[in-house]
Amino acid sequence: MDKILIQGGRRLEGEVAVSGSKNAALPILISALLTAEPCYYQGIPDLVDIHTALKLLSGLGVRVKKEGDSTVAVGQFMLQADHVHKLEAPYDLVKTMRASFLVMGPLLGRFGAARVSTPGGCAIGTRPVNLHLKGLAEMGASIDLVHGYMEAKAKRLRGAKIYLDLPSVGATENLMMAASLAEGTTVIENAAKEPEIEELATVLNKMGAKIHGAGSNIVKIEGVDELHGVSHRVIPDRIEAGSFMVAAALTRGDVRILGARPDHLDAFLLKLKEAGVALTIGADEIRVKGDGKAKSVDITTLPYPGFPTDLQAQMMVLMSVSEGVSVITETIFENRFMHAQELVRMGADIRLEGNRAIVKGVDGLSGAPVMATDLRASVSLVLAGLVAKGKTEITRVYHLDRGYEHIERKLSALGADIQRIKG
Repeated sequence: MDKILIQGGRRLEGEVAVSGSKNAALPILISALLTAEPCYYQGIPDLVDIHTALKLLSGLGVRVKKEGDSTVAVGQFMLQADHVHKLEAPYDLVKTMRASFLVMGPLLGRFGAARVSTPGGCAIGTRPVNLHLKGLAEMGASIDLVHGYMEAKAKRLRGAKIYLDLPSVGATENLMMAASLAEGTTVIENAAKEPEIEELATVLNKMGAKIHGAGSNIVKIEGVDELHGVSHRVIPDRIEAGSFMVAAALTRGDVRILGARPDHLDAFLLKLKEAGVALTIGADEIRVKGDGKAKSVDITTLPYPGFPTDLQAQMMVLMSVSEGVSVITETIFENRFMHAQELVRMGADIRLEGNRAIVKGVDGLSGAPVMATDLRASVSLVLAGLVAKGKTEITRVYHLDRGYEHIERKLSALGADIQRIKG
């Protein structure tokens, strides 16, 4: 397995471009199942999860073509689902990427059947798909669990009023796609509000869907008989943007993050400002100057537009070398402090109390061999390595490759001493 080696202590300077959003790209690629016409997507990031999604879609019979010369058309794909011959998402793909479960809604909506493996748990906790299934059942699908697979059928889904017990991003996306081809009107109450939900609705509406209210807690979908092809560029990745902002603050650097969308990062930006990080915010870029030691701030993760759980681990690193004591409360996932013990090995002062982490700022961190446990934990260890004294060796970096496009190259271009060692 690959490893990443970092010699800490380098100040980051320059500019870095944010890649396309993984969490927006995955459902958008899957939405190509809703039409037989070609769909063109730009800005698709080069990530393991994206390759998994394309492999899944290819296995269903979707034609996948990388568009143009790779030197000028990075991230451009054409997908066409005009010869879908299989309606199954197998266990070996769903277990590695839970977003694979999102094929159920489009397959049911367009073909009237789907067979999708149950995803099971994951490193950061259980994320049941019962909300997806409950909503589809209310739209008229019959769903049975057979040998670890959810087998669903419906002659044609029909509109329904659906209330989500939790504002699940995946369930909102799955139901929006299914409802786009349902008969009648579907209303999703307590829907997720993330920018990625709005992005998917934008793409579906370009395809001929009639979706209103995406980005609010009530989404209304008027079903149509068919959808057509689309051309769309994916929004930039707000979590990658936030991660680079923390990297700049940690190393007391001066970095312009190009393509960052400030309107997608309100709660995070407010916490950075509260911590004393100097920000210059433009329409589509953010400049971060980490002139001094950050001040400790308390953080509570919440569904959007609250502080994102996907930036909690990164902020914990910043709080580890800040002035004072920070209390970080995780309300989204029950097992998302696994990075804390690795940070303690690097000299951080962190005490865990259930879903709270009490972080006392220290003068500095020390390089050490550490192990990544999940996607966001892995990037937090990279950030810690950037500011630590000495060498940090990070193993199991395949987690990192699921959500960060060539991060070692981007950080190296900013002045970091970082390299990937091939396993």
